[in-house]
Parts: sequence; structure tokens; C-alpha cells
Amino acid sequence: MGLCAFLALAGYALDRAFIRTAEAELREHLRDFALYYADATEFGRGGGLVPPFEDRIPDPRLKRPGSGLYVQIVLPHAQWESDSAHGPELPQPGPLLAANETRFEGPLAMIRANGRESKVYRYSFGLVWPGDDLSDEIPYTVHILEDTQSLDNQLSRFRRALWGYLGGVATVLMLLLVVILRWVLGPVRAMTGELKRVQQGNTSRMSAKYPRELAPLADSINAFIESERENLERQRNILADLAHSLKTPLAVLHTRLDNATDDAELRQDLGEQLKRMNDIVGYQLSRAASAGHKLFAAPLAIEPDAEDIVRGLEKVYARKGVLCEFEIDAGARFYGERGDLQELLGNLLENAFKWASSRVLLTARVGENAPNRRPGLVLMVEDDGPGIPQDRIALVLQRGVRGDERVQGHGIGLAIVQDIVRGYRGELDVGVSEELGGAKFSVALPPGL
Repeated sequence: MGLCAFLALAGYALDRAFIRTAEAELREHLRDFALYYADATEFGRGGGLVPPFEDRIPDPRLKRPGSGLYVQIVLPHAQWESDSAHGPELPQPGPLLAANETRFEGPLAMIRANGRESKVYRYSFGLVWPGDDLSDEIPYTVHILEDTQSLDNQLSRFRRALWGYLGGVATVLMLLLVVILRWVLGPVRAMTGELKRVQQGNTSRMSAKYPRELAPLADSINAFIESERENLERQRNILADLAHSLKTPLAVLHTRLDNATDDAELRQDLGEQLKRMNDIVGYQLSRAASAGHKLFAAPLAIEPDAEDIVRGLEKVYARKGVLCEFEIDAGARFYGERGDLQELLGNLLENAFKWASSRVLLTARVGENAPNRRPGLVLMVEDDGPGIPQDRIALVLQRGVRGDERVQGHGIGLAIVQDIVRGYRGELDVGVSEELGGAKFSVALPPGL
């Protein structure tokens, strides 16, 4: 549609330009005739007009009545016309023009000798015959008229050629456009077909055989498919783990109810198993909360959530008087679910507050960068506590294992951190803080899509 509109506008502009050019050429053509008659016209001693000699006429059409080219010489009280003006009813000449005044008019209505209506262009040239003295000056005007039929014929031929050529160009361009669109949209159609096969389960992911313009889209679709598959698998695993974890406490309760035990012992066993079940449910819910979508998430600032968490921890550990410091780059952002960020910061900071003597340091900076991808993120939490021996690091990161059995906790905080970091395809590193001397937990998240 845009191409057709453009060609139509171009054709209209060329048509108007041709008309203006043709009218300008006609004006010059009629002007030449007017100058000829201005030079050839003379007046006698009594002021009478002496018409140009017939053998000196510039165009043979002036001798044929109704030929389409006409001459009128108008004086104050008389008028002379060429032989061609006999028969047609030409437009009235109008008032005389001043000396050297010119006027180009048209198209003006006229009636041919056969009674049919037509139109003419008229060029008028005002002149003054000087006579013998100023009192003998004779003003007169030369009118040259030409039928529009010649111009109309030129215009018709031009329009036929113009619209013929433009129509041909439009046809060729439309064919080229169809071919180009089929060629350009071929990969898109292939991608659509492959995506349908993925939806139907005939294939597991998009292939990598796409132009570089579509390759990022295919990568994003594959990442989304893999993320959804991982989330689904993770939810299944969580439900399976929850069912398996509750199986043993439920079996214990069922056994106790079947056995004849006294009320005190039953109440004690019931309390222990209910506490265990509550811990299991809390842990599995924490895992499920960290299984949200992480693709195409909006960037989240680190400091607001960190401040909220630290304010709460400072109240819990008020007796210790721990001071938490921030070193957060202005451009550092977490691309994911806010719940995941809160779990990461909450578990790492709570662990640091629990073991710190007086200081905790939270560092956040921009991680690795990759072209056309969102930047990575590095989070570090350090404390001035006793630290973690190298041979116990792997043990501490296991689910349900506490660094010190004398310290209250469930031993699942760092496991949750590991699950979240693994879900974002990042790395968790545990070492010794060079600045504070205690433990250092470093989370490195890679560039995302």
C-alpha cells in the first residue's frame, strides 16, 4: 500500500510538472507570434490599421478558418482578426492593455464553428503606435489564441506513457517485494514451524541455524523453554521431597498411636514430630519461593532490600551490637525475582550476624559483561567472626548441617542460597575475608539474556 501511494504521488507530481512546463512552452510560443505581429502591424496616415501581408504570416493555420490558431488586433474603435478566426466564437478581448503590458490567460471557453464547446489559451500584448506626434498615438493590443486540443493531446500521450511506465515499475517492484519478503520471512516461518513442533513435543528446543538478527530471539526462546522445564522439574522435586520428608514423621505418629503409650510420652513424641514436620514444610516452602521466573525480569536495586533486612537483624542481635557496612556500586542490579534477592541477602546476612563479633560487610558490584546481554552481579558478605575451616566448607553447605551444633538453627539457610545461586547458573564461593578476618561468602551471577 505504501509503495502504491508513493507511485501515485510521484505520478501526480510528474503530471502537474508536465502541465506547468507545457503551459510555459505554449506561453513562449504565443509570445513569439505576438512579437511578430507587433513588428508587422502598421498604421496609415489617417490612423487606419494596415494588416500584415498574407505572404508573411508565420503559420499556415492562420489562413484556415477554425484551425485552432487565431490572431486579434484590437484598437479603441476597431478590431482586426486573422482568417482563422472567421467562424468560431472566440472569447471577448476585454479592455486594451497598457504599453508593453502582457497577459497570459486560459483555458478560456469558446465555441467552434460546428457549435461544439472548446477552450483556448490567450496571450495578450499591449502596444502604442506613436504616430506623427503625441496627439496621434494609437493604443492597441495584439491577442494570440490557440486551441487547447494540441496541449490536451500532448497531455494525453504523456499520461498514457507515464502511467504505463509507473504501472510497469509498480508491478516489477511488487514482484520484487514479494520475492524479498518471502526470502526475508523464510527464517521467521521456519522459526514459527519449529516453535509449533516444540509446543507439540516433537522437539525439545529451537535449533541454532538462524540469521544473526534472529539468533538472540532463538536463544531467548531456548532459555525460556529450559527455565520453564527446570521450574517444572523443580516443583515436582519439591513435592516429591516434601512427601518423602513427611513420610517418616507420619509413620512415627501412626506407630505411636497404634501402640499403647501413656499420654505424657505420646504428647512428647507428638510435639517432636510436629516440630520436625513444621521445619520440613518451612524448608520446602522456602525452596518453592526461590523457584520463580528469572528471565526478562526488571533490574532490582540491592540497597533497599539490604537495608530492610539489616534493620531487622540489628533488632534480633541487638545485644551483640554488630555494625553492618555497605559497599554497593551505583550500577549493581539483580535481574530476577525480589523474593530470590531477599532470600540470598537474608540468609547470607543472618549467617554473618550470627557469627560476627562486631562487624559485617556487604559488597555488591557489577559482574561480568557480555555484548547485548544484561550484566552480571557479584555479592559478598564478610564478617569478623571465627571463620570456617577449609575442611568444613563442603559440610557446612550441606542441607541440615549447622556450623556449630550449639548454635540455634536448622542448617538449611546456606542450602537455600546454593539452590538460588544454582537456579541463576551462578557460583557460590566460601573463603576467608582478607579485610575482616572471618568468613566470606561470595555469589557470582553470570550475564543474563
